[in-house]
Amino acid sequence: MVTLAIIGAGSRGTSYARHAVATGRARVVAVADPLDGRRGSFPDAEQYADWRELAALPRRADAVIIATQDRDHVEPAVRFAELGYDILLEKPMAVSEDDCRAVVAAAERSDAIFAVCHVLRYTPYTRALKALVDSGRIGEIVSIQHLEPVGWWHQAHSYVRGNWRRTDESTFMLLAKSCHDLDWLVHLTGRQVTRVSSFGGLHHFRPENRPAGAADRCLDCGVEPECPYSAKRIYLPRAGRAEWPLNVLTDDVSEEGVLEALRTGPYGRCVYACDNDVVDHQVVNMEFEGGTTASFTMTAFTPSLHRQTRIFGTRGWIEGDGDRLTVFDFVTGESEILETRPTGDATARGGHGGGDEALVEAFLAAVATRDRGPILSSPAESLHSHLIAWAAERSRRHGETVTVEGALR
Repeated sequence: MVTLAIIGAGSRGTSYARHAVATGRARVVAVADPLDGRRGSFPDAEQYADWRELAALPRRADAVIIATQDRDHVEPAVRFAELGYDILLEKPMAVSEDDCRAVVAAAERSDAIFAVCHVLRYTPYTRALKALVDSGRIGEIVSIQHLEPVGWWHQAHSYVRGNWRRTDESTFMLLAKSCHDLDWLVHLTGRQVTRVSSFGGLHHFRPENRPAGAADRCLDCGVEPECPYSAKRIYLPRAGRAEWPLNVLTDDVSEEGVLEALRTGPYGRCVYACDNDVVDHQVVNMEFEGGTTASFTMTAFTPSLHRQTRIFGTRGWIEGDGDRLTVFDFVTGESEILETRPTGDATARGGHGGGDEALVEAFLAAVATRDRGPILSSPAESLHSHLIAWAAERSRRHGETVTVEGALR
């Protein structure tokens, strides 16, 4: 039985803890969060308002799950590594290159079992796709097209109204949301990225696009029924369900509680009257070792779907949509369809297509056996995917092609 301490009991921390307990191979013995209501989700665990209280005591658990806000990752990650805890760290590792390097150095010094939550590596879909690529079925990968369809309402929830709307309070969009995808492309190709260029910006969620007659809040707005980003339409049909995204708005998920949150909290604001500054669309072009290239598009203006990918090889190509893979063979001229349908959808509520559950199971197995084999990314690999994000953001902001190694120097 693996014992766990939860550092940050919000949506992600609670989700990972729930998956861990559901395996029957773990129990939560401590939780640290400044909010009483969140700590109350773990009534049988030791309760701490600040993780530093836990860190000041003799070791209480085998491992910690760190799921605080992005800017609050580095200090607990370094400290708990020094104390000998195994660590499951939500992505991004940190919001500066120096802090990411500090986390990696602490993990390597401690010899801890350490995993960053690159959940896309762990989905049944990814495992099947990676096996196809590694088998040589389509020959050598020459190029890749990869799309992250964030979803119109998910963008409004998390990146216009929510916790990741501002670079200075969290981090830029590519690191906050899409380091998943940059890491996934590195995993898929088995190669590091050498150069990037990037374009994008905040196109739509701006004051000048506010419809005539729109109010500051959806509950007071005469044009709300025609608005795709209506908070009433996004949240009220989900009332009564204590799950993402409602549990981000309020602990009271009744209709009355949701209405009160929309009346007084940030999630009821007009999307054209928020203080957001992160991009709503971005493209990243990557060159890998050996000359393989990839183009990545992140856009808000889609349904909430699984990622969609085309992989072009010297002997065939693969097209995938998160549910199924279509493999075309240049020699036979025939196609084969492989079903990999996951248990959940692409959102956090759906467990990221089975990735959340499989990641947690891999981490628990590694902690229990002291075998790092189940963990699919090393600290150095996680650092590389983060460095790609910083290089791409520098390219987007300054209009230059950036070499990933030393991109911030």
